[in-house]
Amino acid sequence: MLHKSRTVRENVNMLGESLELFAGAGGLGIGLSAAGFKPRAVVEFNKWCCDTLRQNHATLSKDGGDWNVIEGDVRKVDFNIYEGIDLISGGPPCQPFSLGGRHRAYDDARDMFPQAVRAVREARPRAFIFENVKGLTRASFHDYFTYVQLQLEHPELVARQEEAWQEHLCRLQQHHTSKSRPGLHYKVVTKLLNSANFGVPQRRERVVFVGFRDDVDARWAPESGGHTHESLIWDQVFGDYWERHRIAKADRILEGRSQVTARRLSRDEKPTTKPWRTTRDAIADLPDPTDRHVSGVHDHRFQPGAKTYPGHTGSYIDEPAKTLKAGVHGVPGGENMVRLPNGAVRYFTVRESCRIQTFPDDYRLHGAWTECMRQLGNAVPVELARQVGVSVMEKLKATA
Repeated sequence: MLHKSRTVRENVNMLGESLELFAGAGGLGIGLSAAGFKPRAVVEFNKWCCDTLRQNHATLSKDGGDWNVIEGDVRKVDFNIYEGIDLISGGPPCQPFSLGGRHRAYDDARDMFPQAVRAVREARPRAFIFENVKGLTRASFHDYFTYVQLQLEHPELVARQEEAWQEHLCRLQQHHTSKSRPGLHYKVVTKLLNSANFGVPQRRERVVFVGFRDDVDARWAPESGGHTHESLIWDQVFGDYWERHRIAKADRILEGRSQVTARRLSRDEKPTTKPWRTTRDAIADLPDPTDRHVSGVHDHRFQPGAKTYPGHTGSYIDEPAKTLKAGVHGVPGGENMVRLPNGAVRYFTVRESCRIQTFPDDYRLHGAWTECMRQLGNAVPVELARQVGVSVMEKLKATA
């Protein structure tokens, strides 16, 4: 059993207490903390991530208190001591489902969804928020996606010894469609969310599983976000986007599909949504890292060696960044580049990547550039997490 410095809830009636699993660099946790949740503990296996979490506890916790970081194997954590907690959240390791991985899914030992289900079964939270990569929604994973969702809906219907997952799925489906629902059950909604629609300067799609215990009459539905690509292009064609950033006319370039969108817009029909935020919006006030005289900005060091090749062309500075990647197959960076109007590319600095993932400026990551970029490439954008967290918190408050 892993050591835990606090093993008993001091106040079981305190609204907003949460438990964070697979915390990584803390993106999901920071967003949920900003939404009002107070983590009793966070569980993470990676040493560098744990060092990052410990150093940033004041940022992670709105009341300035330490996060209780449990460093080690989640399979050795007893979740019964958190019974009745308001929220369990986390991002079970996503490599088995990533579009950039080998797609082994349920045959991959890195699949930690069974531990997420166990945590729900033992702690019986009022709600949970789990997230994963878009790859989990691939057609080839349809049955396993359904399997994950049904396990979260009926966490007490545990697989029998030596029972294949397909057989367990069949039992879950039969139970799900039966008239009787004794025991612990959750109402689960899944949704693929594009971070750019939530004001994140990055086109990053994550699938979320949000569940409420049967006795919580939440009536929850996911938001779609209030930012659109169309509104960004209108701002660039008819608005003051370029003037705000003091961009010369020669450098005002619309790339790819933005040109197509621009042709069908009208000055008199301004979209009612907010514009997508661009890479330039996120990093324009940071000094040029290629300037050798730059100092005073933490983690804003120039990383040489960036170059384009087929499939890796970088992120246009006047659009949201492409999805930052963790570098599963080696040194990260193939797409973790900014593409300037003159066609030149360079790697994002760690600080720029934090901005793109909407981490606070005072957030500090531990490890070399490759390790920091790995942490950020695996992270949930803080602002996306905050907005999802706010919507869940509102429902929990209304039904407390």
